[in-house]
Amino acid sequence: MIPSEFEYYRAGSVDEALQLLNEKGPDAKILAGGHSLLPAMKLRFNNPGALIDIGGIPDLSYIREENGYLVIGACATHAQIATSSVLASAIPMISETAGIIGDVQVRNKGTIGGSIAHADPAADWPAALLAADAEVVIAGASGTRTVPVNDFFQGLFTTDLNESELITEIRIPKPSSETRSTYIKFEQPASRFAIVGCAAMVTRNNGSCENVKVAFTGVSAIPFRDHQLEQELEGKVPDESNLDAACEIAAKSVDIMGDHFASQDYRRHLAKVFAKRALKTVTG
Repeated sequence: MIPSEFEYYRAGSVDEALQLLNEKGPDAKILAGGHSLLPAMKLRFNNPGALIDIGGIPDLSYIREENGYLVIGACATHAQIATSSVLASAIPMISETAGIIGDVQVRNKGTIGGSIAHADPAADWPAALLAADAEVVIAGASGTRTVPVNDFFQGLFTTDLNESELITEIRIPKPSSETRSTYIKFEQPASRFAIVGCAAMVTRNNGSCENVKVAFTGVSAIPFRDHQLEQELEGKVPDESNLDAACEIAAKSVDIMGDHFASQDYRRHLAKVFAKRALKTVTG
């Protein structure tokens, strides 16, 4: 299908993009890689009157380590993230996640900022960023603000991002050398979106688990950290019995989605299975 008619603007800087957002009002949308917004426009689910393209702003495509954080510009593509040596050595989960998003075309054009702004409940990034305790830096007319990713995702395709704001970067605290992390998913084979995706990050101390973080995408309308599961494993040796006990309560505290891809019961089962697989990977 063909989208409705719209105006197109190519911003050369963040300030110019914000100015255009202010001028065009709530009918304007930010365009980065386009792999979330354009399909929605073609299906007429989204009909903006103006697109403001930020994909060419060079100041938004970086990956670097800075003051104890791993910092990723909002327009860094999934392919850039997947092949970043900085991220691969410090927090492999982030590189792993980027490397299994969609297909080659999606990874080469799609951006991390665009993905999380879209907030698809089956997208991969939310689980990984939740488990990594990431922060989202947002720019607006009144300046910038930093939002913990725990507070950023607020509902189905809904975030803390206002219509006059845009994401500029994602900041991830650099984990210790004793911390291991991974992201795995049970994917829909055509789209490769996650029917259930699980990210896990655990620090080992004298054989026990510390700073246990487990997050899910695809399970509920909102991606989430599973605090009950984390608390069940915190401070314990990750043997078979303790892993089973923790994973048995996976996704127990949320409303689980059911659709034509997977029923509620099947998603609940997958959450337990993939939590255990992820935890065994990071504790084995």
